[in-house]
Amino acid sequence: MPKIDSIAEARPPIVAVVGHIDHGKSTLLDYIRRSNVAEGEAGGITQHLSAYEATHENASGVHKITFLDTPGHEAFKAMRSRGLEVADVAILVVSAEDGIKPQTVEAVKLINEVKIPYIVAFTKIDKPAADVQKAKMSLLEAGVFLEGLGGEVPSVAVSGKTGEGIPELLDLILLAGEIEGLSADATRPGEGLIIEGHVDQKRGNTATLIVLNGSIKNGEYVISGESFAPVRIMENFLGKKIKEALPGSPVTIVGFSSLPKVGEKWRTVETKKEAEAEAQTALVENRAKNIASSVSNKSEDPSRQGEAEAEERVHVILPLVIKTDVAGTGEAVVHEIEKIPQDERLEVRIVTRAVGTISEGDVRQAGAGQVAGIIVGFNVKIDREAQALAERLGVKIEIFSIIYKLAEWLGKELEARRPLIETEVKTGTARIIKVFSVMKNRYVLGGKVEDGLLKVGENVKIMRKEVEVARGEVLGLQAGKVDVKKVEAGSEFGGMIRLSNAPLAGDYLETFEVAMK
Repeated sequence: MPKIDSIAEARPPIVAVVGHIDHGKSTLLDYIRRSNVAEGEAGGITQHLSAYEATHENASGVHKITFLDTPGHEAFKAMRSRGLEVADVAILVVSAEDGIKPQTVEAVKLINEVKIPYIVAFTKIDKPAADVQKAKMSLLEAGVFLEGLGGEVPSVAVSGKTGEGIPELLDLILLAGEIEGLSADATRPGEGLIIEGHVDQKRGNTATLIVLNGSIKNGEYVISGESFAPVRIMENFLGKKIKEALPGSPVTIVGFSSLPKVGEKWRTVETKKEAEAEAQTALVENRAKNIASSVSNKSEDPSRQGEAEAEERVHVILPLVIKTDVAGTGEAVVHEIEKIPQDERLEVRIVTRAVGTISEGDVRQAGAGQVAGIIVGFNVKIDREAQALAERLGVKIEIFSIIYKLAEWLGKELEARRPLIETEVKTGTARIIKVFSVMKNRYVLGGKVEDGLLKVGENVKIMRKEVEVARGEVLGLQAGKVDVKKVEAGSEFGGMIRLSNAPLAGDYLETFEVAMK
């Protein structure tokens, strides 16, 4: 273990809780919240924070632990990844009823990528169908080697309903933190990571931060990339105003100059002048990077050569505006949208992705293209003026609270808006056996229908070795020397066909209809 400076002290472990959806993660965290946060305060927990502090008392004293709550739905992979990057320890939640599932496998992969220790918590042990041993075997098959089964990964069986096993789980977390030698110096300037951001309609740009080292004090400034904020309104995870945030703490800071990017680092400075100078430097650097990236993409990526060609192939460009309650949810929405099958006739172009209420400006962005666009919102409201403008411009607005419902609706909406084009639908195929005569591009020939139907009046094309050589129309048909309107597969026929070029024996005659698809 490296030598720790005398002013450095042990830091509370930061724990990311990950696992498959519906495996009991929320129930487990709710129990820890109710039991380990002082009574009378738990009711004040805000649902907008994805982090909170708990205390655990054991034989060695009272200890703090910071938990990061990450969504289990597949769409929130980026959010889970961020939580693990800032964490010291992970809890992998696995249902004792179900064993390993797809998001469990993904979570293990993410944990291994960030190389942090983790503990497996087998949940739902109070359920009749619970089988911890079977669940352990399913992990073994997926390459997770638990203690006692040839590996070093600790595990504990817990119930979020009764609390069984939770004290042991918290002891394991503290032990993992102790082994890692977690320490921080509270006298240093604060630094850490932005874990979430949203726009408060009354208070402005607001971000949730984790303090990894140092501390934040009232009167300082927090700088993150192009964004900075004076530390005037700082709240703990309970929503209570505080004057200082120590290492390991999750805090909310209000009043950023612009919404900081989720996942970005932050640090404190003493004066507004320092904060403004750093923000300006970051702004210039980011613009230079964007210009360089744009030039590089146009010159090096063959798929971007001649963007005008691409525009010609796309019949319609549909503007899409995404507004969400918090920044991390915006990533999940984009993730879901990217899974919707695309059609080259309809290019969905995200013109804005931001947080907060849907405004008139959002409607103008969505309505500025050749066709009226779409605005999808997630847990947000709509300004009355924006709703009125959307009705005038023909912009469609839909609000959702469930991520997969948004994707389902948008998929159907895109299908309905896809431009229709004339499409040839083959209705029959016949082999030409003999060409008898021709008069003014009207050919009398005989053949056999191999597939589908031949009908009088249908469009026809002649195929020679899979190459089209002529087009025309079926003028008349005979079967057994009797005039007929159609000839079915397996039957021989005689026919008069108007064609642009001469057919040959051995060619194939294909009939088709033109449909809008």
